[in-house]
Amino acid sequence: MRRFAASVVGKFLIFFAQFITAARAEWRGIEPVRRQRVYFANHTSNADLPLIWTVLPAALRRDTRAVAAADYWLKNKLRAFIGRDVFRGVLIDRRAEHRTDDPIAKIVEALDEGSSIIIFPEGGRNRSDDPLMPFKAGLYNIARQRPEIDLVPCWIDNISHIMPTGEVIPVPLACTVIFGAPIHVRDEEAKDEFLQRASDALLGLIPTRGAA
Repeated sequence: MRRFAASVVGKFLIFFAQFITAARAEWRGIEPVRRQRVYFANHTSNADLPLIWTVLPAALRRDTRAVAAADYWLKNKLRAFIGRDVFRGVLIDRRAEHRTDDPIAKIVEALDEGSSIIIFPEGGRNRSDDPLMPFKAGLYNIARQRPEIDLVPCWIDNISHIMPTGEVIPVPLACTVIFGAPIHVRDEEAKDEFLQRASDALLGLIPTRGAA
């Protein structure tokens, strides 16, 4: 029954996201095939995760889990149901003093079970005027432990206009999630060098930059 309810809610979320945003995927240098991946994306809104999840083809969506903030998704029963059962979230508490598990170990465990994952390497919503905040070390640590898995940059375009910070009701606008060519950590590549390269790969997907 719980799985059935999650399926129904998931279909509703897909319908709602498509209705509000006409969300679509653009695949650049990569195809939407069933291959284990780490999708890493920019983060400006609570709608980011549903948008990426929505535009993935159904076969990929079934294999994909989201790395998400436990302190947000476990705030009430409805959020907990969506986070755990619909998005099958790998829930990480952003408050280090409340953690009982190693966040990277939990993510690697999900990968070892065969799942792809969605992750936001900035570590929180970007409220600045810069397109990206500096990446946290998590993406590098995942890449080091599972270097064979594709790391796919995903730029969510127009989302900050659809769900402005502090707003509850989304503004109907077209939204595109752009998936770029995968990257991998290089032998002996330093953390800061890798994170800058990953950030640059994501920034390179911004439509205005790509056209420049």
